[in-house]
Amino acid sequence: MELDKIISVSGKPGLFKVMNQSKNGFVIESLTDGKRGTLIGSKNVSTLKDIAIYTYEEEYPLRLVFKSIFEKEGGKTSVSETAKDQELMAYFESFVPNYDKERVYPSNVKKVIKWYNILVDAKFDFSTIKSEEEA
Repeated sequence: MELDKIISVSGKPGLFKVMNQSKNGFVIESLTDGKRGTLIGSKNVSTLKDIAIYTYEEEYPLRLVFKSIFEKEGGKTSVSETAKDQELMAYFESFVPNYDKERVYPSNVKKVIKWYNILVDAKFDFSTIKSEEEA
C-alpha cells in the first residue's frame, strides 16, 4: 500500500484504498472498517501523495509530515485529533515549524492527525515514504 493509492473523498469520513479503477470511477475500500464500494468519478477525490501543507516558503508534502510523526512517535498513534486546538497546533508546529498560520487551520491539523492515526491502525508501511533527498 502506497500513498498514491490512498485517497480522501470529499463528504466521506476516513481514508480509502483504491482497489481498482472501473469504467465510471473507482472501487475503494475503507481503511477503517474494510467495507468496499464504488466511487463515481464526479466526487472530489485527493490522493494523500498530492496533498501539501502551506508554509511561508513553499508547500511541504503531507507524506513528510507523516514520516516525521511516525519517527517521533516510534510507529505508534499520535495525540488524539479531539485534543484542544492550541495543543494540536503546538504538536503540529514541532513537525512543520514554518507552517503558514493564516492558511493552515486547526481543522486541517485535526484531519492530518486523524489520517496519520488511521494509517497507523491500518498498518501502513511508512518506510515506503521517501524523504526530499531520496525523491
